[in-house]
Amino acid sequence: MPYCEVGNDGIRIFYRTYGRGPVKVLLVIGLAATHGGWGPQIKGLTGTDKPNDNVPCAANDLVTDFNAGDEDGNGEQGIQVCAFDNRGVGQSSVPVEKSEYSTRIMAEDAIALLDHLGWNRAHVFGHSMGAMIACKLAALVPQRVISLALLNVTGGGFECFPRFDRQTISIAVRFLRAKTPEQRAAVDLDTHYTKEYLEEYVGSNTRREILHQEYVKAISETGMQSGCGFDGQISACWNHSMTESEIQSIRSAGLLVSVIHGRHDVIAQMYYAKKLAEKLQPVARLIDLLGGHLVSHERPEEVNQALLELIKASQKNTSPYEWTNMAQGTSGKVFPL
Repeated sequence: MPYCEVGNDGIRIFYRTYGRGPVKVLLVIGLAATHGGWGPQIKGLTGTDKPNDNVPCAANDLVTDFNAGDEDGNGEQGIQVCAFDNRGVGQSSVPVEKSEYSTRIMAEDAIALLDHLGWNRAHVFGHSMGAMIACKLAALVPQRVISLALLNVTGGGFECFPRFDRQTISIAVRFLRAKTPEQRAAVDLDTHYTKEYLEEYVGSNTRREILHQEYVKAISETGMQSGCGFDGQISACWNHSMTESEIQSIRSAGLLVSVIHGRHDVIAQMYYAKKLAEKLQPVARLIDLLGGHLVSHERPEEVNQALLELIKASQKNTSPYEWTNMAQGTSGKVFPL
């Protein structure tokens, strides 16, 4: 099985790579999720959902800069992605103490994985807690990040609180009470997707019925997340923050950023994603999509297109001022065009 040992405390990170080519993409998943949560993006970016052999990096994959293709950046290049289970979930190690969890520690795990793979530089895409980790990674080693995509992100701390209404309170209670894969799957669906999406029919069944079966199967195969793993990851989210110097490190690194968000996300509120995009000016593009917290599944074609556009823009060395879709308002705030 493909594992990467991190640090000196015996922690092992489980990972999979997919596809082949000079373009490297590291996918960082969110709270309580395993690497399989990136399924639509793995298939969309690489054209396959079959993992590679358990070899960290083939000899012909050692080119890490995005230089292939013609002068206009229109050549076809292969993409290799790596998706992994964060510490505390899935097949990765589950430390017991909360002190062993933070977005910085998990960013260091991801950097160790880059070293293990032999990837000097990569595009780094994160979802939810994974986007917080991706921010920390980019601030720690900006020279190793070609571009940064932040999906359904917040700034951590109180920004992790969902908006308080009857729906989210009900979801929170059900989540805490969920003891079986069936119960967990039911509450996950209401957390991840919009009601309209779940009620759509695909043939004779609603998406809710179809997805519920898929979720139960996935949870049954990987197992329910342990209490200490969940508590540790929650602690990491609660204690996450980005200092001004860390934000400046990303802004001045010469990389482009896409902040991608589902406008009906009941977990990570859109307001905070916009706030982070504003802080990252002028290098950030804000992409506001119709969807919920798992917009990467609800709107996979649009999300995948946005990610490919980010890769291509980075190849072309597009300037931040050409990249951003946000304008400076007279009040000093940044508004989407």
